[in-house]
Amino acid sequence: MSTTRVLPADPSSIAVAAAALAAGGLVAFPTETVYGLGGDAFNPAAVARIFAAKGRPAEDPLIIHLADLADLRRVTPNLSPAAAMLAEQLWPGPLTLIVPRGPAVPYSVTAGRETVAVRLPAHPVARALIAAARTPIAAPSANRFGHTSPTSAAHVLADLDGRIDFVIDGGPATIGVESTVLDVSGPLPTLLRPGGVSLEVLRELLGEVALGGRAATAGGQLAPGMLDRHYAPESTLHLCVGTPAACRAWMRDQAAAQIAAGHRVGLLLPDEDAVLLADLDVDIEILGPAGDLSVIASRLYAALRALDSRRPALILARDFGEGGIARAIRDRLTRAAGRVVRCNDDCGLQVS
Repeated sequence: MSTTRVLPADPSSIAVAAAALAAGGLVAFPTETVYGLGGDAFNPAAVARIFAAKGRPAEDPLIIHLADLADLRRVTPNLSPAAAMLAEQLWPGPLTLIVPRGPAVPYSVTAGRETVAVRLPAHPVARALIAAARTPIAAPSANRFGHTSPTSAAHVLADLDGRIDFVIDGGPATIGVESTVLDVSGPLPTLLRPGGVSLEVLRELLGEVALGGRAATAGGQLAPGMLDRHYAPESTLHLCVGTPAACRAWMRDQAAAQIAAGHRVGLLLPDEDAVLLADLDVDIEILGPAGDLSVIASRLYAALRALDSRRPALILARDFGEGGIARAIRDRLTRAAGRVVRCNDDCGLQVS
């Protein structure tokens, strides 16, 4: 029996959840990216509950979510011109900015750093909840640490039932992968995590944008989602990076070998690949048309969770390039994978 109460996304439920947040409780809520696990960002006890509920290490910082652009002054003392321009043009939306930490923000939120990650979500339920709570909300994804992120209330319950107070059910997340994280605290904007705002859009607005995203070797991480192993299913996942035809051939060979050994295999496939590999005796989850990467991204985590729930010995997937949101899809699958191979003319190179 569920001990975490599921609430509908209506005004009375939002008021109940906001009161819980104001009292130091934990509420999972929908955003346009994935479901977040929220607590009062200015309440160290609530922040500690977030880390405990997820099993999250203290070195991995949290993102603060705001209800309105005017609330930004509550979490940071100043913004660079680039940061202010991005906030004006791209918020509300799936963009997280790394900015100087304001004095009200506990170091537990920032993993001890003098910078803080902050965003203004576009989801109306998220914004209504934060506004009703009357405080910025610290919210990582609402799942066990390192596990596949949740894009529905059911996913949240599967990981955190009994560990949090409420889940607001706002239906499936529309973007389906986490926000873009951009460090604008230094002289050169640096992309730390690709997401719903593409690198191409950032470069169009800013000019030069560096590529970062490596985990820190010591001390707290600069931003969430930078660990090499993250977003992972319980089953082993192998990822193919390369041309679609070469990756399909690789998946066919890998699946056949596993089947011959008596193992169950899951395939994470776009529509076109599912047709071409339908003769295999495997479990297939379909992501949507390869030509519509927004659909692929929106279904990615739900399909991965569905496959994982059936416990195949091996899940096989391929990436979709690096343009637009494909860069975020590649990033999530690479971090979730136990092995990555590159397939062009052959698939002999294991890169991780």
